[in-house]
Amino acid sequence: MTVLLDMKKRQSRRKIKMKKLRYGNTNTFFIPGGLLIDTDYAGTLPDFYKALKKNGLDVKEIAYVLATHYHPDHMGLVTELTTLGVKLLLIDVQKDFVHFSDGIFARDHLACQPIDEASATVISCEESRAFLSRMGISGEIIRTPSHSQDSVSLILDSGDCLVGDLEPLEYLAAYEVNEKLKSDWEHVLAFQPKRIFYAHAGERFVD
Repeated sequence: MTVLLDMKKRQSRRKIKMKKLRYGNTNTFFIPGGLLIDTDYAGTLPDFYKALKKNGLDVKEIAYVLATHYHPDHMGLVTELTTLGVKLLLIDVQKDFVHFSDGIFARDHLACQPIDEASATVISCEESRAFLSRMGISGEIIRTPSHSQDSVSLILDSGDCLVGDLEPLEYLAAYEVNEKLKSDWEHVLAFQPKRIFYAHAGERFVD
């Protein structure tokens, strides 16, 4: 009976589509299974709640939050979410960058408590597929460090790719040489994505 109930839960999750939450300057995404990708700036929690309600979601449905990188407009609500019971999913290559934005929030006089990375769930990119699978999510997390050393992207087997602040693919033509960006896009495109979701622009279909 327990096995049948677990199967029904997984099937139910598959029917729920990914939700894009726009409540500030950064697109954030809820992935069925309980994963939130990015948050907006510190101080946007009331607007975040409004975005959840608009999309028929509840904060209790969020099991983990993953920041694509630790710039202030991508991780501003992480501490507030963890106090609500959401767990921080931290990629090992991000550990040295968790407090990158602390000084920025202090400068802007925002009451944002530093992240307690000691309570985070830390995994490597290589471990991400198995970890996500346990959440009912088919995909993996990869490094895309051309924007910042701690930048990662979520590649879903459905063909949807969430790339944070990775510069758009079409920008490559504007550079005479940008080997880091080229390498990141070669990595992403190796998964044969169908749609690319950016943090500050609309999604793009891949030809």
